[in-house]
Amino acid sequence: MKSGFVSLTGRPNTGKSTLINSLVGYKVAITSNVSGTTRNSIQGIYNDEDTQIVFVDTPGIHKPKNKLGQRLNEEAYFSIDDVDVILFLVDASRPFGKGDSFVLEKIKKANKPTFLILNKVDKINKEQLLRLLLEYKDLYDFKEIIPVSALKEKNLKELIKTLKEYLPDNVKYFPDSDLTNTTKEFRTSELIREKVLRLTHDEVPHAITCLVEKFIEEKDKVIINATIIVERDSLKSIIIGRQGSMLKEIGTKARHDIESMLGKKVYLELFVKTIKNWRDKEKYLKELGFYDIDTGEKNE
Repeated sequence: MKSGFVSLTGRPNTGKSTLINSLVGYKVAITSNVSGTTRNSIQGIYNDEDTQIVFVDTPGIHKPKNKLGQRLNEEAYFSIDDVDVILFLVDASRPFGKGDSFVLEKIKKANKPTFLILNKVDKINKEQLLRLLLEYKDLYDFKEIIPVSALKEKNLKELIKTLKEYLPDNVKYFPDSDLTNTTKEFRTSELIREKVLRLTHDEVPHAITCLVEKFIEEKDKVIINATIIVERDSLKSIIIGRQGSMLKEIGTKARHDIESMLGKKVYLELFVKTIKNWRDKEKYLKELGFYDIDTGEKNE
């Protein structure tokens, strides 16, 4: 039996959430084309007959513009320091930039076995890939460099096989039935937020979050009340839409995914609330769960 904790780390929008979902074979993290979709350290648990790997999907490390951004970076740094192996994801279809260099410097300080994962190789040709391999191999003493496509599930078996050689433990941390460490309420709120991001695109970026305020699970149904929180009334109008059309579509698509997750009929009621500058107010960040993980940082 081999086991260990593995962090997926990189700048925003490198495909960390898509990769963890593909590795685990279950949607443990929401995805969208919006940079910085992931806001919490989420564990996805991979099991086979002789291995358990706890993958940790972290928020993308970035230059913070508010207290929420600072908190997300703290979570990502904590995850780097508290795992056995680091997977450093870069987008193979884009140049290695300042954001990638910034993340790599943080990884160097952690001094952990690190794999360079060249993701999105389905977007480049073999000549481009070879050039990247030659270019990136001297950036750091990477234990392994593995090209993958998280979206196409390309080369993931090779990644798992190679990871097994670096796992330090021989205990099982979670039952085989566990696929993630998050609650049903958390996954519900994330599925709603995902639909907002996908349906509103660039109109409603990071200024929204979602809070499940009622979650009553009965034998054959689940009753859920959730509030979508925005920073400005103009965003509230976008999410509600003309005569409530956008909010209805968000609710319909979210309910479909929540029913698939829970395996029960879902009665979902959505509300929209404006809290100005909530991303800079620790009171709301704490209420919304962004301080649930103890990173050892003091919060003034």
